[in-house]
Amino acid sequence: MTHDLAQSDELQITHEFISNMLGVRREGVTVAAQQLQELGMISYVRGHIHILDRPQLLAHVCECYQVVKDEHHRLLG
Repeated sequence: MTHDLAQSDELQITHEFISNMLGVRREGVTVAAQQLQELGMISYVRGHIHILDRPQLLAHVCECYQVVKDEHHRLLG
């Protein structure tokens, strides 16, 4: 969703900020980011996430992404 709103493949966001948004431990975000990087979907360096393969990322998200996206669009246009 952040990528959708940023209108850029480059996001300046830290693991700590992501963990606070999701209510999870920062270490879990680090593990997930490492896995996404190993799969070639993102590159991540010190607070900078670069989206490398959005179609592959979208193929790996749960159905909740589309539900949240549709609801966001319905409420905020």
